[in-house]
Amino acid sequence: MNPWTSRLLLLCGAVFLLVAPFVFYPLFLIKFLCFALFACAFNLAMGTAGLLSFGHAAFFGTAAYVAAHSAKVWGWPFELAVLGGGAAAGFLGLIFGVISIRRPGIYFTMITLALAQLVYFLAVQLPFTHSEDGIQSVPRGYLFGLINLTNMYAMYFTTAGIFVIGLAIIYRVVHSPFGSILKAIRENPARATSLGFDADRFKLVAFIISAALSGVAGATKAIAFQFASLSDVHWIISGDVILMALLGGSATIFGPIIGAGLILGLDEFLAESGWPIQPIVGTIFVLCVLLFRRGILGELESRLSVRKS
Repeated sequence: MNPWTSRLLLLCGAVFLLVAPFVFYPLFLIKFLCFALFACAFNLAMGTAGLLSFGHAAFFGTAAYVAAHSAKVWGWPFELAVLGGGAAAGFLGLIFGVISIRRPGIYFTMITLALAQLVYFLAVQLPFTHSEDGIQSVPRGYLFGLINLTNMYAMYFTTAGIFVIGLAIIYRVVHSPFGSILKAIRENPARATSLGFDADRFKLVAFIISAALSGVAGATKAIAFQFASLSDVHWIISGDVILMALLGGSATIFGPIIGAGLILGLDEFLAESGWPIQPIVGTIFVLCVLLFRRGILGELESRLSVRKS
């Protein structure tokens, strides 16, 4: 992406984060920021490392359960509950990666889906998840023991801060030598291996980082909405996050944010209209694939670069 384009997007994003809660419903914005971070974290695995995982809901949902349980039952403060959820998701990502990372293409995708379904069935059976009832009435607590997160604006700006930190980590990873090696492995794994890089090890590290950040997003959502349920760990969440990344542009860093806003915005609008949500979202996805093969932001970047040349 052109540096000036990146700076413009960052400036627009900063202004939006500051102004948005006074224009839109803050709780919807909190959900958007959580899923935007989730989509960006997923895209670190898919767009940068070339790992199409259909099991990221397991990381999102596991972290939600861990954070909700630790905050409600163990009395952990907000920041420790979120970090605990992210750490649990990262550890689960390590397990998933060790099992599946050596399998190429569709085999990797299907193994991650199978493992995620195993996590889903565990969430149904384990006592602390309370099965279909979920973990309810999760206390938000205080940020660093000072800021009362029951205030909606305090919760929003805390979530916005977590989103910005997570996005900064992803940006740094992608633009580091480590990120360059991941792109080389994605484009030509045989050549990267011949140059002395352990492709599986690099992909495993990227997968763990992606899982941990996905967990942070899930943990933040669980505490912000004071609820963790089976829907957080369902395979549909994995499908939604893939859709967000592809719609926005998997070859870009900021594209999944646009995809998350589009999907959640459609869900919010269509839920009130009474129209069928899934067929309409599916139709929009098909149209975007046909008209914007690189995703919305990726196609815009491509057309701008053609005009400049």
